Amino acid sequence: QVTLVESGGGFVQAGGSLRLSCAASGLNFGSIAMGWFRQAAGKEREFVAGISWSGVGTYLTDSVKGRFTVSRDNTKNMVFLQMNNLKPEDTAVYYCAADPGSDMLRPPQWYDVWGQGTQVTVSP
Repeated sequence: QVTLVESGGGFVQAGGSLRLSCAASGLNFGSIAMGWFRQAAGKEREFVAGISWSGVGTYLTDSVKGRFTVSRDNTKNMVFLQMNNLKPEDTAVYYCAADPGSDMLRPPQWYDVWGQGTQVTVSP
C-alpha cells in the first residue's frame, strides 16, 4: 500500500515558523512529483506547493511566496514545507499529496494519493 504521513503541525503565533514533514512509503518516491495542499474550516482545499522529482521544479501559490519553501530528500523518501512568517490566514489542515503518474509538476487535480493531514493554527 501507498502511505503518506505528515508531521510538524502545531500552534504558533503570527510571525512564527513551522516545518512540515511528509514521510512516504509504498511508492517510487524519487520518481514522482509531490505537493502540499491545505484546507481551512469551511473552505475549499487549496493547492499550496508542488515539487518535481528532482526538486528543481517548484510551485508556490501567490499567497505564500516569499514565506514558504518546498523541498524534498529522495534518499529519505521525505518532502518538506518550511513555513516562515506565518499569518492567521495560514490556519488550516495541511495535506501531503503525490502525483504517482508524473515526475514533473502537473495541475493539482492529478494528485490522488493523500496523507492524513496535520493541523496548523496561527494566532494573531
